[in-house]
Amino acid sequence: MSKVRVCFLGTPEFAVTSLKALLEDDHYEIVGVVTQPDRPAGRKLQLTPSPVKVLALEHGLKVISPESLKNDPAANAEIKSWGAEVAVVVAFGQILTQEFLDSFRFGCVNVHGSILPRWRGAAPIQRAIEAGDTETGVTLQKMVKKLDAGDIIGIRRVRIHEDMDAMQLHDELARLGADLLRVELMDYVRGNLAPVPQDESQVTIAKKIDKAESLIDWNQSAKSLSGKVRGFTYGPGTYTLLGGKKLKLHKVRALSDRSSVGPGRVAGVNDESITIATGDGVLKIFELQPESRNRMKVADFLKGNPLKVGDQIGV
Repeated sequence: MSKVRVCFLGTPEFAVTSLKALLEDDHYEIVGVVTQPDRPAGRKLQLTPSPVKVLALEHGLKVISPESLKNDPAANAEIKSWGAEVAVVVAFGQILTQEFLDSFRFGCVNVHGSILPRWRGAAPIQRAIEAGDTETGVTLQKMVKKLDAGDIIGIRRVRIHEDMDAMQLHDELARLGADLLRVELMDYVRGNLAPVPQDESQVTIAKKIDKAESLIDWNQSAKSLSGKVRGFTYGPGTYTLLGGKKLKLHKVRALSDRSSVGPGRVAGVNDESITIATGDGVLKIFELQPESRNRMKVADFLKGNPLKVGDQIGV
């Protein structure tokens, strides 16, 4: 069988793993890559290419970066000239038209970071951890106009352990997503696998995270706060207030212990952790980051910020 000609659309590191897998697989030929335009990054806000663009250029691939593929006839004409048989979309970040989805022999397929139909939308990895899910995964779906509603080509599953954060889950799902492209995508293209419709009654939405969600509400349960801290490590992070300044939380653990102090007050302090009472249980903080400082362990933080039982956090 001749190589399958692929148009790859993707932008961040999550997509890089999939592009690498396709480049290393002799069954596929990447005929072109579409990614987001260079964006300002770093303190100097220098225009920086996306991780996918960097990898594509390293391999001498054709790359285009339209601001909006939906409104760029020239970009669409160039993609058509590549003669791709299938489009592989991984965290691309733009809406695709029905005309585009229909322009490939095998259509467009998408690697999505959840077990669809659970967590359709923009932030499936963060929302799964925030919600306290014990299992998630990655889905290869046949793309349709409706958001993440396409028939399922394949799924890989992974357990979420109590200390796993979104960055760790991100890396695991990226690896599993690449495996779906190596195996199920080829089975689908060869006609050996029929996509399965999603169960619409089981749909949940992973809405985009608002920065206002980053502020910790100590009246919530320790379990829910742990999920938020671990989930939002992939962005935008979480914080509380101490002395009117932001204090970012990085490494935490929820315990069901009861406390004699109210929510948001220090329930215990030692060189390893600071324990804060919540609406239900306590949250142990092991690593944090004061405003305008680097991330640090509790022992280092306490040297300049002595705390005692009963002190109020969050004001």
